Amino acid sequence: MEGGNFTIKNWSEDDKPREKLMLKGKDVLSDAELLAILIGSGSRNESAVALSQRILASVGGLNSLAKLSIVQLMKFKGIGEAKAVTIVAALELCARRRSERAEETIKITSSKMVFNIMQPLIGELSHEEFWVLFLNNSNNVISKSQLSKGGIAGTTVDIRLIFKLAFEKCATGLILCHNHPSGGLIPSEADKQITKKIYEAGNKLDVKVLDHLIITESKYYSFVDEGIF
Repeated sequence: MEGGNFTIKNWSEDDKPREKLMLKGKDVLSDAELLAILIGSGSRNESAVALSQRILASVGGLNSLAKLSIVQLMKFKGIGEAKAVTIVAALELCARRRSERAEETIKITSSKMVFNIMQPLIGELSHEEFWVLFLNNSNNVISKSQLSKGGIAGTTVDIRLIFKLAFEKCATGLILCHNHPSGGLIPSEADKQITKKIYEAGNKLDVKVLDHLIITESKYYSFVDEGIF
């Protein structure tokens, strides 16, 4: 075969997305083609692109795909454990990149900025997680930490640990965040009680609790914006 005639058409279906990316750049690839590169190969009766198209059509797009567990991904014919792990890892990297990019704004001046930082991390989870953003005197984010998984009851959020971390990081302020997998934004009585306890502890220890956000996939509830603080 002559070199000049060796085009992308000569590649197998599974190789085409990879070569298309190399020849034309990442921006020209569809979601299915990018996913096909992660998957690597399809089956005897279905190319990696066709498999990717089938998966995305079934779940409704990348956002929904990111919510699937390894076990759920393996229910698709053609997706084994290794491919499922690769997909989950790649989508988690995307979420972390979005969070880091949002965090580059550094100085927190609104609840919306907190939402932009935390939504990629907890907004699409199927379980509850409780996080804390630690801030300095200028309201710059020093760091963020996950405090608990699975609930918001007082027994699962260690108030002493929150302030131990705050002192270790020399934080003067903090913002509480947790998600509601149900999509509801109204704080529960447990949400209010734990917020009150942390707020009062912060006043005594001179570490100001600046806000508490409840985060869902596309919206958020701010205790400060709603006048609860």
